Amino acid sequence: MDAAQQEATARARELQRNWYGEPLGALFRKLIDDLGLNQARLAGVLGLSAPMLSQLMSGQRAKIGNPAVVQRVQLLQDLAGQVADGSVSAAEATERMEEIKKSQGGSVLSNTTQTTTSSGAPTVKRVVREIQSLLRSVAAAGDIIEAADTLAPTHPELAEFLRVYGAGRTSDAVTHYQSHQS
Repeated sequence: MDAAQQEATARARELQRNWYGEPLGALFRKLIDDLGLNQARLAGVLGLSAPMLSQLMSGQRAKIGNPAVVQRVQLLQDLAGQVADGSVSAAEATERMEEIKKSQGGSVLSNTTQTTTSSGAPTVKRVVREIQSLLRSVAAAGDIIEAADTLAPTHPELAEFLRVYGAGRTSDAVTHYQSHQS
């Protein structure tokens, strides 16, 4: 790989870190390990071609263009966490992956069993992550902060929202949300 390709790959991975919290290669490898998948199976569940998954993992491509795929990634991350903590068996995980594969994305507040409270309402963390995903699918964190700075004089609440939910960490956004629920 020549210097220009290395620079492009490093730039793509940095963009991925800004948009998705970490480079997609690391994120996808965790899913593969945690859920016992191979790359071809992961690509199938996500609704990507195997070459596209490989390009995202290697940094040849920076962005997942389809918001439904981003949503499936989040659903798989949630599922991997449940497998890790023992609340979901391997057989149940396989069934859920088939459901995830069939999901069309669409609704920001998807009402699936693993992302809702006992009352059927989406969890705060799930809502926050989906808002972050939607914002990050259209702009990088730096661009979101720039937009927030532009809006701050006339729309301070919107600017704060963009900074916290668009460019911040999930845990900070959940804390922010909970502190404003009084």
